[in-house]
Amino acid sequence: MANPLYDRLFGRHAGSDAPFLIDGAGGETSFAAFLALAARIAGALREAGLRPGDRVAAQVAKSPEALALYAACARSGLVFLPLNTAYTAAELGYFVADSGAACLVCDPAREADLAPVAEGCGARLLTLDGGGGGTLMARAKGQSEDFATVARGEEDLAALLYTSGTTGRSKGAMLTQRNLLSNAATLTELWQFTGRDVLLHALPIFHTHGLFVATNVMLEAGGSMIFLPGFEAGRVIDLMPRATALMGVPTFYTRLLEEDRFTRETAAGMRLFISGSAPLLEETHRQFEARTGHRILERYGMTETNMSTSNPYEGERRAGTVGFPLPGVELKITDPESGEGLPAGEIGMIEVRGPNVFRGYWGMPEKTAAELRADGFFITGDLGRVDADGYVQIVGRGKDLIISGGLNVYPKEVELVLDAVPGVLETAVIGVPHGDLGEAVVAVVVPEPGAAPEEATLMAAANEALARFKHPKRIAFLDALPRNTMGKVQKGALRERFAGLFGDA
Repeated sequence: MANPLYDRLFGRHAGSDAPFLIDGAGGETSFAAFLALAARIAGALREAGLRPGDRVAAQVAKSPEALALYAACARSGLVFLPLNTAYTAAELGYFVADSGAACLVCDPAREADLAPVAEGCGARLLTLDGGGGGTLMARAKGQSEDFATVARGEEDLAALLYTSGTTGRSKGAMLTQRNLLSNAATLTELWQFTGRDVLLHALPIFHTHGLFVATNVMLEAGGSMIFLPGFEAGRVIDLMPRATALMGVPTFYTRLLEEDRFTRETAAGMRLFISGSAPLLEETHRQFEARTGHRILERYGMTETNMSTSNPYEGERRAGTVGFPLPGVELKITDPESGEGLPAGEIGMIEVRGPNVFRGYWGMPEKTAAELRADGFFITGDLGRVDADGYVQIVGRGKDLIISGGLNVYPKEVELVLDAVPGVLETAVIGVPHGDLGEAVVAVVVPEPGAAPEEATLMAAANEALARFKHPKRIAFLDALPRNTMGKVQKGALRERFAGLFGDA
């Protein structure tokens, strides 16, 4: 019986002794061994009373067993719900209750804290630690490696991924088998991954980047992954000569550049460096190419859409852009108020349509209707433009738009000017309540190590490049910008911090 997600990504490797996962010490897990592990976990989940369509929430450390849990859910027809390992018990309670999860898998160290959460939600509690121990694996130990794959269709739900909740309570994005498979196939071909590739995998697997981009692409290609528990620049440099590709967030690349050992020779055997989940500074692009000879490939996606655009593998990888819409994906720029399409070059709302776009938000039909149009276009909430050559540029989140004195200010435009000032590492431009203007433009600046750019120099750069209404009314200096686990700058936290900058507005 067919189960497209399992059959195409996992089952096709049955019996293969080729390496799939490689640990930092050089130990290998073959595809066959990985699938046997997943089959035993599938048996354990079935024995625990789970049935096709049930949601399995997992807050566990990254490990081969944690990845095999994803494969087991796919084979069992269960809906996989990976959760950030930093979430508190209160946050876990919301996700488990909202999803109606039938099972919560957590680290044994958190079992006591999370038992009331699971009990209160009617979920079965199982444990799994980073070393492959816990009650889930104890149950799996006695299971058969011959598990009958549960039949599912491409439109069946495969995963629930919760958004970060920056605009209200977190929403569960419903991802179908088709969503995941179409993206894996497109990216594998576009980025030219094959069975000869070895990916340095240092991303978390509770996020779409590490799970449904990195892992699914390598399963589709039949390549291997050096499967690291997290990113540590020195360790990645040590292992890079054994790899051909790296997928990361911008922080990976800035931290590599801080290491003197990261040289052109270190990266000589690498085929591709990919960045996503947060904007990559143009200066990082330039420094990376000067250091290694490689030009980072930047792409764009989100929880609800998987990947939607990518710079080309062959052709110009243009810094400050996220490339072109993927094959089979439509992208348009619309007026945020009317929804009407805008001409090339104008800034507006990015909308996308394609097989990558999710089904909707779990249990939120009104929210789904507000953000997913009847014709299939998803309103991303990101502002952008398409240049004369067709490259897509992200300008910022719609909620980050600053309206100062009735005029629109796009933070990215101001940030690019300030980022170019010598001694500036990065900036974040926000709108802060102002009694006269409604919102005033405030620039938060992080200096380069050892540098001390002056406010007068920054203001002079703004005066030269920007209309007066776009000029920062204040400039604040911080040692670092607040970020989430995937490296995205948390502008909401900055707005809260500086909310009183202009008094009681």
